Amino acid sequence: MSKQLTEAPSRTPGSFLNFPLVTDLDDLNAHIAILGVPYGLPYKMGGGANPQSEGPDAIRAASDRITMGLDRWDFDVGGTLLGGKDIRVVDCGNVRGDAYDPAEHYRLAEMAARKIVSAGAMPIVIGGDHGIPIPIFRAFDGYGADEVTLVHIDAHIDWRDEINGVSEGYSSPIRRASEMDHFGEIYQLGIRGTGSAREEEFRVAEAYGANIITAYEIHDAGMDAIVDRIPAGGNYYITLDVDGLDPAMMPGVLAPVAGGLTFHQMRKLIHGLVAKGRVVGMDVNEFAPSYDPGYVGAVTCGQIITNLIGAAVHAGYFD
Repeated sequence: MSKQLTEAPSRTPGSFLNFPLVTDLDDLNAHIAILGVPYGLPYKMGGGANPQSEGPDAIRAASDRITMGLDRWDFDVGGTLLGGKDIRVVDCGNVRGDAYDPAEHYRLAEMAARKIVSAGAMPIVIGGDHGIPIPIFRAFDGYGADEVTLVHIDAHIDWRDEINGVSEGYSSPIRRASEMDHFGEIYQLGIRGTGSAREEEFRVAEAYGANIITAYEIHDAGMDAIVDRIPAGGNYYITLDVDGLDPAMMPGVLAPVAGGLTFHQMRKLIHGLVAKGRVVGMDVNEFAPSYDPGYVGAVTCGQIITNLIGAAVHAGYFD
């Protein structure tokens, strides 16, 4: 098998915001690297793709609707996206893989993420379902014990140990993260859905010390108050299951739940974390393009990614 871990997207445009497409990760030279990981581990026998597997390419294809160009003023990030600085953002394409062999896809995803992290770049990963962060989480094991704070946005807590014998599916990423030494505190925001968690999962999360904050509490207290609860000076990894957002602005999900976070709240979270510490990576998952009328969700996903890029650049992360 070729050592090439990634390949060009199958849709046009070929990259997010038309950033350079770089699929050779062995000599990666970038400050920020966008990586598509389409396939998660399925719970049903036989494997196969689901609508979320089209997420990475669909978000790229809609990204030309976000800004007219990198030199244009973007009021989300408070200036031009790259601030006139010599910042190299690249799109590494999609991890090579087969929908019918997702375990191999996970292995290649972990290898790709490790190459990005070892090159000193910030990975921004686009899925795919919410099992996909699990191999990405492993790539941060160069950090010491408890050095990375996990900030999770979702309608569900995702602490299942296994479902039908599958322990790395979309209901398990936070349980798996809790078992990795480099993750310390866990903040879970926007929780309000029913379905995946039972009392036993909640008790395990509670015993770990996870900070479970419902969407309703965030609406009442405001996102600034929630960000204030997260210790300053940390390394933060953001994992976003987009059903954590309200379906009014994120209709393209398989499990919509009313009352989710707004784009404004998500923006406040990103900018707040960037200001108080260092965001070391982010993933955006569970977007299903075939459920997304008018590209609303695709553009929202792209704006969230754009806000992290712009906020990190303007905060001087790469100076």
